[in-house]
Amino acid sequence: MKTILDEIIKFRDKRGWKDHDTPSALAKSIIIEAAELLENYQWPDSNPDLENVKEELADVLIYSLAMVHDLGFDPEMIIREKLEKNKIKYPEK
Repeated sequence: MKTILDEIIKFRDKRGWKDHDTPSALAKSIIIEAAELLENYQWPDSNPDLENVKEELADVLIYSLAMVHDLGFDPEMIIREKLEKNKIKYPEK
């Protein structure tokens, strides 16, 4: 996880985007990319372009990981914490 996170931040910083990547801007970008992902499944009879699905998922993940980094969160830890909360909220059947 650390390796890919470092690559994302290095890519961003080499392009001078760090100043624009505020938490607000990143949250908006995540939603925009998620909407683009959803377009693949807009209609019940849709036949999604899996290459586009893959690219939009990557965009969501890239923006999400950049936001995790900028807020000083550990991605593995926040995922594990949320999974623990979900175990309580949604017990096994």
